[in-house]
Amino acid sequence: MSFLQAFNQFKIIHCMCPHCDSLVRVSELQLRASEKAEKTWLDSYISKEKNIQKKEEIFAEKESQLREESKERGRKMVPKIINKSIDKNFLKLRYNPYDVKAILHPIDFVAFRGMEQGNVTDVTLLSRKLSSPKLEKIHNAIADVVKKKSYDWKVLRVSQDGQVKYE
Repeated sequence: MSFLQAFNQFKIIHCMCPHCDSLVRVSELQLRASEKAEKTWLDSYISKEKNIQKKEEIFAEKESQLREESKERGRKMVPKIINKSIDKNFLKLRYNPYDVKAILHPIDFVAFRGMEQGNVTDVTLLSRKLSSPKLEKIHNAIADVVKKKSYDWKVLRVSQDGQVKYE
């Protein structure tokens, strides 16, 4: 006999409540004991689960504050990181570190003057003078393209699933 079959049989077995003398089905009984039962593994599991849920709720309340604090610490580190990684000659140009973005190859950095304030007034490609003839040739080719104004603006959107759309 399966558990379900046994439970269905409890629906047809009736008994009398010793306190109120009412007739009830065994399946409707709500049993209580005056003595405390020993804790089982399930009681421990439920207790630990409730503990974890409480901690998750506390963390969820603090999460946005922690994220904001983390972002602020990161923002404060940006100038130091950029100043360490950028060539000392670039520092003389006095770009706001938040306006400088790394490309690394073939150009080292792009500086968007005024970007942090939301008003870009100038875009500058920054790169060190290197002894590599191949890289120097690429830099010269890029400089020629800019001088001839032979460039274009295109928007490319990449969705979460990796699909690419051109606008």
